[in-house]
Amino acid sequence: MALDIKPTRSELINLKRRIKQTKNGYKLLKMKRDGLFHEFRSRLSEMIAAKKDLTASFRLAKSRIDLANAIEGGMKVRSAAIANSASPQVEVERRNIMGVVVPSVSGTNLKQAFSERAIGFTGSSPYIDEAGDSFGDLIEKIVTAAEMEATLKRLLSEIEATKRRVNALEFKVIPELEEARVFIQLRLEEMEREETFRLKRFKNK
Repeated sequence: MALDIKPTRSELINLKRRIKQTKNGYKLLKMKRDGLFHEFRSRLSEMIAAKKDLTASFRLAKSRIDLANAIEGGMKVRSAAIANSASPQVEVERRNIMGVVVPSVSGTNLKQAFSERAIGFTGSSPYIDEAGDSFGDLIEKIVTAAEMEATLKRLLSEIEATKRRVNALEFKVIPELEEARVFIQLRLEEMEREETFRLKRFKNK
């Protein structure tokens, strides 16, 4: 890089300004990387807890639907499910975390109370009701876990990209700029010594 730079004072001034700006950018990127990593770690622990909760909810819903099928019969369970005409609606929007765009997931009709189900007291049973409640809880937890997982993936991707930029600045860009600065300073000092020697020799003559 030093071979492509003209050893002039104006170039040295510009180079020092570039080094200062680059180092400031490097510090900001390091702060962003560290902040994103802290955010990722805190959300990761929440995600692990949410996954465990989701697994427990799935097992409970599965056991309750199996019990309802065994006691009430598969036909009655399917009829109750069909009678529940409302279907879950999920909306995905965007939000910003430290400059990273992540999804914000919300939903309607994810879980319904017994009074909202179109089956009535005679068409249901405690086993079917418990199964319905469990699957409503399960759908809510699936939506929450999906938002968390997508957010973590976006954060991790941004962390990796920021880390690459930080490493590039630290191990390539800044050392090359410093090397060029040293080259120009040494070359200017050498030219100054040569000029001083030439003037002294001219004076002696």
